[in-house]
Amino acid sequence: MKNRPNQNVFEHERILSPETRAQHLKQRGRVIWLTGLSGSGKSTLGFALETKLVERGRFAYVLDGDSLRSGISADLGFSQEDRRRNLERAAHVARLFAESGLIVICAFVSPLEAQREIVSQIVSPFAFDLVYVSTSLATCEARDPKGLYQKARRGEISDFTGVSSAFEVPASPSVVVSGVDSVPESVAYIEACLGL
Repeated sequence: MKNRPNQNVFEHERILSPETRAQHLKQRGRVIWLTGLSGSGKSTLGFALETKLVERGRFAYVLDGDSLRSGISADLGFSQEDRRRNLERAAHVARLFAESGLIVICAFVSPLEAQREIVSQIVSPFAFDLVYVSTSLATCEARDPKGLYQKARRGEISDFTGVSSAFEVPASPSVVVSGVDSVPESVAYIEACLGL
């Protein structure tokens, strides 16, 4: 058993190694992390990619920001500290799923480079691929599927990424796709770039 930072928590050693799981599942666990502004198309692309992979017999699952915030992160707000904690929780869940052999597709705004680096470190040693969904702020605001940009512009939401809070373009993503290209084209491009 490994001793954890909390002196009263002990993690059991796994009987099944990631290599053994990979042999049986015929795939390696990995994390594909989609980042971009709200409304950029992250979730749409994530669910389309998941569907395509599962149809091909792969084991894949989408972790979406809204899903986590309605459950495991329901206690968190949107302060910088709460956003950081939400992303760390998501990364830990993604790592567990990857350890089980899944291809985990995560769709989170994750606006800061430092946040994305922490996520990558948590996911390690499993493959971590950052996909930047590059959609302009104007396009995201025009879509505004949840009405969040309108609320942010009216001052009803503070620290809203792209309006009153920064989004740092990833310095070196694994893949860059445009959120205005067709979903099938973008999914095919992600698959090709990541060897899925």
